[in-house]
Parts: sequence; C-alpha cells; structure tokens
Amino acid sequence: MTIAQILALVIFVVMFVLIVLDKIERQYVTLACGILTLIFVFGVAMRDVDAIMETLNIKSIFTLDFWHVSGEASEESAGINWATIIFLAGMMVMVEGMAKAGFFRWLCLRLAKLVNYKPIPIFIAFMILSAILSMFIDSITVILFLAAVTVELAKLLKVDPVPMILADVFCANLGGSATMCGDPPIIIGTSLGYSFSDFLKNTGVIAVVSLVVVVIYFFIIFRKQVLPQDGYVVNPEEVPDPKDAISSKKEFIMSCIIFALAVVLLISHANTGLTVAFIGTFIAIVTLICFAKDALTLLKKVDYNTLLFFIGLFMVVGGLEQTGILNIIANFIEDVSGGQIKPMIAIIIWVSAMASAFVDNIPFAATMVPVIQTLSSTAGVDLETLAWTLSMGTDIGGSATPIGASANVVGVSVAAKNGHHIGWGRYCAASAPATIIVVALSMLMIYLRYC
Repeated sequence: MTIAQILALVIFVVMFVLIVLDKIERQYVTLACGILTLIFVFGVAMRDVDAIMETLNIKSIFTLDFWHVSGEASEESAGINWATIIFLAGMMVMVEGMAKAGFFRWLCLRLAKLVNYKPIPIFIAFMILSAILSMFIDSITVILFLAAVTVELAKLLKVDPVPMILADVFCANLGGSATMCGDPPIIIGTSLGYSFSDFLKNTGVIAVVSLVVVVIYFFIIFRKQVLPQDGYVVNPEEVPDPKDAISSKKEFIMSCIIFALAVVLLISHANTGLTVAFIGTFIAIVTLICFAKDALTLLKKVDYNTLLFFIGLFMVVGGLEQTGILNIIANFIEDVSGGQIKPMIAIIIWVSAMASAFVDNIPFAATMVPVIQTLSSTAGVDLETLAWTLSMGTDIGGSATPIGASANVVGVSVAAKNGHHIGWGRYCAASAPATIIVVALSMLMIYLRYC
C-alpha cells in the first residue's frame, strides 16, 4: 500500500472509532477528519490539487444537470454529494414548518382517537404510521415527535411506552428503506441517479412485505407489555383534543399543501427531470415564503450539525475513493464471491447489516456506494441489484442496536428524558431478532426477484 492509501485508511478508521465512542460531537469528528484527508492525503502524500477539487465537488452545483436532468442521470460518485446536503436542508425547513403548525402532534392524537385510545390498536397503528411517515420525512424527525407523543399517551393509558418506542424506531428505519427519503437510500439514490419511484418499486416492495412480518413479530413479543395496569380504561375526556395541537389553522393547511407538493415532486422527478437538489431548494423557499414571519426561526432550527456531519463524511470517503482503497475492497468481495451474484448479494447484505448495527449506517452506506459501482463494472453484475441490496442491508442492520442509526439514538434519548431508561440488553433483545428476520427475508426476496 502507498503512503496515501495508509493515511486515508487510518483517518477513516479513526473517524469511525470516534463516532462509535461518541465522546466528541460527530460533526466535529467528520469535519476534522475530512480536513486531515484534504491536507495530508491529497496535499502532502499525493500532491494532487485535482483530487482536492474533485472531492470538494463545488463546481457540480453550478452545472445544469445538478438542478435538472434532461437525459440519463450520471452514475458518477465523487466527493461531497451536494445534492444530498441541499435536499436534506430543504426537507428540514419543511419539517420545521410542519412542526410549528402542529401537524405531527395532531396526526398522532388524531390516530389515537380513531382507535378509541385502546393500547393494542394504538401500538399497531403507530408502527404503521412510523413506517409511512418515514417514507417521506427523515426518520429522526418522525421518531422525535412520535416518541414524545407515545410517552404522553402512555402516561394517560397507564402503559409502558418503551415497547411502543422500540417498535416505532424499527418501523421508522424500515419505512426509510422504501424510498430515497431514508438516510442510507438518499445517499445511494443521489449518488447513483435513481429516482423516488425506482426505490418504491424495488425496496418499497420488500419494505411493505417486511412491515407485515415486523408488525406481527412485535405484537407477539409485546402484546402483554402494552396492556394497561390493573385493566385501566382511559377516559377520552382526559386526553388532549387533536384540534388543540394545531397552533394556527392557516399554517396547518399550508404545511399540508407543502408536504403534498413535496411528495408529488419526489414521485414525479424521474419524469420531470427535476433533481432532488432542485426539489429540496424549491420546497424550502416555498415554506419560508408561507411562514414568512417565522422564516428566521425555521432557519435557525435546521439541524446544521447533521449537514456538517455529511460534508465531513463525504470528504473522508473521497479519500478512500481517490486513493483506490475502495477498489481493493470491491476486488476482495469479487474474489470471495467468485464473481457470482448470489454470494455477492449475501456478502453485501449481511456485512452491511452487521457493520451498520455497530457503526452509523449513513457513513457505511456512503463508503459502500463506490464499492458496488466498482463491483458492477468489474464483475459485470447489475448495479441496481447491488444498490437495493445495500439499501436494505444498511437501513435494516442499523435497527439492531441503540447506536446503529440516528433514529435509534433519538428514540432512546426521548425515553430517557421521560424517565424510561432503555439499556442495550432490552433494546437488542427486541430489535436484533427482528433485524435478522427482515435481513433474511430481504435477501430471499432479492434472490427471487433479481437472480
């Protein structure tokens, strides 16, 4: 190995270790490691200014294809994926507007009222709601609001909120795998030029089948734990009225229209040619115009730490890409699998799942995208099949432990703030078996459909 390769690999490993240890805020970790990559890998070891510029990838923002694609989308992945950054930022602005209008709280309370505040129906309904919302909204946001409402309802119903939160977190990650609004899928989709409908027709089918299995699984293991204490029956008058969650009827209606517009644009963007970067920017502008009085507040609430985390992450992965480390990994997988698609799928989905259970699935997905690109070109394997495999492996594998995905961390944190500690033992006892079941089911469905 060359000095540049060794440096790139060391920086990458250090970054992962620091993220797992969680002693330093992860955006500082990735940004620092990204800067070290630019200076020492590209500057000192390689002395290659072009590698720095390709990794920063700023010029791509000023090209027409970045905003509108008239032909086939490019499948080149290099450096910072600004389309992902801009799309996420735009959706964050939209979500903050929806939250301010009371949309999420209203939706949860309305659903609970529809099932007459019965714990088991609420338990099942919230799992389905979590999966559906995560198909269109970042799973972190979904769990942030869903877990808070779950804790509130659990107090009124006199039930343990932990089983419901654990099930909701898993279903949020599963729902995110169905479309390119999920965390790993958005990286895979924007990097490889796939559309919202591409994911919906492929990983979406797997996710729907898996959701049915998961709902049954969690119902079986938690059916007794979500029953109220001493047969308590809630008085509907004690529960907040869903209408009270709406801070402004006008803003509520506007947020619903904006959300519907975002969904339509995402579903149709393969036909319109509008890229996710354009959609994210457009939705953010419309939201800020509609919430003009609170525009500055909405902008302040955007999760800039997550955006900075992505920027640093893409720089570090760019170091592995530019130095050829990812080609070495791809060649290793090809050698082990003998170039055969079925062993390759098994390796990718199970390695992705196991790795994502212990390290954040977002950086792992970003690392593996160029790997599957190389595998596709060298082994002659269909890239789409590998992309769907990677999406399911990273997204579902991240559900197995409390640190595997950002939604998990948020769910556990919300529970802890309300006096309900969720340890590794309790979390993994419920979620690890579900992860194994869904990963195995996903692999089987990929075999049946694509091999």
